[in-house]
Amino acid sequence: MLSVRSLMAAAAVTAFMLPAPSFAGGTVEVLHWWTSGGEAKAVGTLKEAFEKKGGTWIDSPIAGGGGDAAMTALRARVMAGNPPAAVQLKGPGIQEWADQGSLNDVEDVAKAENWDSVLPPSLASIMKYKDKYVAAPVNIHRVDWMWVNPTVLAKVGAEVPTTWEEFNAVADKLKAAGITPLAHGGQPWQDATVFETIVLSQGADFYRKALIDLDQDALSGETMVKVFDQLRKLRGYVDPGFSGRDWNLATAMVMNGEAAFQIMGDWAKGEFLAAGKVPGKDFLCAPTPGNGYIFNADSFAFFKVSGQDRIEGQKVLASLIMSPEFQETFNLAKGSIPARTDVSLDKFDSCALKSHEDLTASVKNDAFVPSMAHEMAVPRTVRGEFLDVVTNFFNSDMSSADAAKALADAVKRAQ
Repeated sequence: MLSVRSLMAAAAVTAFMLPAPSFAGGTVEVLHWWTSGGEAKAVGTLKEAFEKKGGTWIDSPIAGGGGDAAMTALRARVMAGNPPAAVQLKGPGIQEWADQGSLNDVEDVAKAENWDSVLPPSLASIMKYKDKYVAAPVNIHRVDWMWVNPTVLAKVGAEVPTTWEEFNAVADKLKAAGITPLAHGGQPWQDATVFETIVLSQGADFYRKALIDLDQDALSGETMVKVFDQLRKLRGYVDPGFSGRDWNLATAMVMNGEAAFQIMGDWAKGEFLAAGKVPGKDFLCAPTPGNGYIFNADSFAFFKVSGQDRIEGQKVLASLIMSPEFQETFNLAKGSIPARTDVSLDKFDSCALKSHEDLTASVKNDAFVPSMAHEMAVPRTVRGEFLDVVTNFFNSDMSSADAAKALADAVKRAQ
């Protein structure tokens, strides 16, 4: 009888020698929260490609909360013993569900198609549980972007700012001219998105200490107080109707000239593109102040389902998500860049090329960091404490020093 090691070696040789298998057929129910214009178009490309493979796609979109509503629905489905086959999931959430024994692995697909050789190691590790792929990434999003209406900036003779001091100066000019400087949606995850870009501006090392390592000194110290000081400044630049506004409606404010800036990940670009807007002409993209890159990666995790049809559907979907053709098509629609490192960027716009260029530089400079706000850095319970404190600060007259202390205390309780 062959040993396990011999079998593994034989399998590896076979996988290398033979072309990747063509998985086909199957049924998948896909739970996701891509419901806005650009997002809906992007997920539509996945549905269409899956159906072309002969599969049956059951769409289960759940809007709201940057995925929070979808996670509530997912927990209820899993507890009822009726999980969807594939769920939009990411970061530590993948590991948490795998720890509970809720995920299927798609390691046979990953080995056959050699995913390890085409994914950044830091991203591949997030997709695995006990060295087996339980999720497939569709993209890499950059979170620390400013989206800018150049026509609005021209009204006050301003350039795109590169520091927070410059941003504040431009915003003051806009405000004096009766123009809303910052389009923002008052939802906790959006508040946290703005917050973490300010944290990054204090340096990638500080970002890691505070938002990944959860260092108490970093969370409560003078640097964090300065972060909250800047967040308070930004609070003064939003319009009175910001509370509860969805992020894509804030994007529309920039698009329509009602505001000058939005701080949001590059899924916002998908909204501009879906509306026929041209980057560099109708809108500008620029990193928020600082030297780093906050990444967010959308992925689909594969839940434990029974029945050959649904298991086959998971394999078809996994193979499809990681195909170079789909990664190109999807990311052109979504506004992000491919998770695969070997996909040509010839068809991508200037914002995507800048994203890729800065990603490469940030990896080299050890400034490529996962998003706290978008569930890439810490467990959901800890993230929830961040969101609560940041949103409470944003919507009150709490002092920056009190906010930093409250943040450190809240995170300590959650650990």
